[in-house]
Formats: sequence, C-alpha cells, structure tokens
Amino acid sequence: MASGIFAVLDDIAAIMDDVAMMSKVAARKTAGILGDDLAVNAEKASGFASSRELPVLWAISKGSLLNKVVILPIAFLLTAFLPVAITVILILGGIYLAYEGAEKIFHFFFPDKLDVPSKFKEGITETEILEIEKGRVKAAIVTDFILSIEIVIIALGSVVGKPLLSQIIVVSFIALLATVGVYGIVALIVRMDEAGYKLIESSKKKKGFIVWFGNLLVNALPYVIRALSVIGTIALIFVSGGIFVHNLDFFHNLFPSWPSLLLEFTVGLIIGFIALFIVLGAKWVWKKFRS
Repeated sequence: MASGIFAVLDDIAAIMDDVAMMSKVAARKTAGILGDDLAVNAEKASGFASSRELPVLWAISKGSLLNKVVILPIAFLLTAFLPVAITVILILGGIYLAYEGAEKIFHFFFPDKLDVPSKFKEGITETEILEIEKGRVKAAIVTDFILSIEIVIIALGSVVGKPLLSQIIVVSFIALLATVGVYGIVALIVRMDEAGYKLIESSKKKKGFIVWFGNLLVNALPYVIRALSVIGTIALIFVSGGIFVHNLDFFHNLFPSWPSLLLEFTVGLIIGFIALFIVLGAKWVWKKFRS
C-alpha cells in the first residue's frame, strides 16, 4: 500500500518536472507576444481619470480572465478535432488587429475623420464619461481576446505531442500568466504618478533622493503613456503581420530576402489600411444610403 502511494507521488513529481520544463519553453516562445500584449493593454488602460484607472483596469482584467476561460477549452477541442479552424480564427483576429493599428495611425494624421473618442473632452457629463469608459473597456477586452488566442495557440504549439494533462496545465499556466502578469505590470505603470505623490508626501524634509524619485515618477508618466501608445500601435501591426506571415504561405514566401520583422510589419500595415478603407467606405455608403 505504502509503495503504491510512493509510486503515485513519484509519477506526480515526474509530471510536474515535465510541466515545469515545458512551461519554460512555452514562456520563451510567447515572450514576444506577451510583450506586445503589455504594450497594447497599457495603452488601452491609460487616459482615464486617476480615480477611474484601477476600476477600469479591473474591469478589463476580469474580461481577460473570462476570455481565457472561453478560449482554453475551445482551443483544446479544435486542436484535437478541427485544427484548420484555429488558423481561420487567427487570420480573422489578425485582420481585426491590423485594422485597429491602422485606425490609430489614420486617426493620428486625420483626427476629425473618425468617430473614435481618443480623449475625454472638457465639459462632458459623468454619464458620458462612463459611456466612453464602457466602450473603451469593451474594445480593450476584444483586443485582449484576439491576443489571448495568439498566446494560447503559440503555447499549444510548444507542447504538441505531450500528454493531454501536461498540455492543459502548461497552456493554462501561460494563459493565467498572460493576465495576472501583464495587467499587474499595467497597474504599476498607470499608478506611477500616485506612487510618486506618496513618496513626495512621505518626505518630511521635502528634499533628497525620495522627493527626487517621486518627482521623476510623476513627471515621467505622461511620456511613458505616450511611448506606450506608440509602442502599442506598432505592436498591433507586428502581431497581425506575424499572424499572416506565419499562417499563410503566400505572405511567408512573398519577399524571402526580407528580414522577418520588416515583412511582418509591412504585411500588417498594408492589410490594416485595406481593412480600414473598406470599413470607412462602408460607413460612407451607409451614411449616403440613410440620407
């Protein structure tokens, strides 16, 4: 009886060793997309009133966890019974990410051409603010859903051929890391200024290293947010382009002599603007039809 228990424990230990090793491999393979996820979501979670930053971030985090709960079982089932559906889903998600990145670029050069509220205007009511927040949270959760699919698929690809239990544990761990780790860092970024104010207030002499560091955090936040906005937009283009290049032979073999990063960015940018102009054209036609 005792020997049987020890044998089971030995098997569990062996499984956990395999899981730890596979988790390291999966984490390395998803590190790039996790970095892009961080940049995109930090940009999505910024721009709110200080008192609303954490509630908004918590709402996005809950949506992200729900995304993983939905994606994981579907991904395991599709991988087992209909693997081609994974590619189709990735391509559709890539088109949306490319569109979102192109929309941000277009909005930067033509701010009056889109109906996307990038900033809160002065004089709007609290109800209008909450409506804008609700829309931005929804958009952030949709973007997270697509990035989560990419993360789960890459993690699954690193454990192909392994026992089902090991696959479930490893991919679930990476998915959880993608939410807890990414949004934990995002929370630290968006609360930089509050941490800086606390440090300044805690100093009795109102000078010295603590005050200097507090001022640094406060003054650096706007630049960090602007940088993350740019990085997040570039990340959307790169991620979408990577989806097309890695899953469609036409794009993969389009310019074989090009560096992969240049090819992915170019493909993502072109497809993004094609999708954007189709959407803008459809809106224009619909507006003309209604009038």
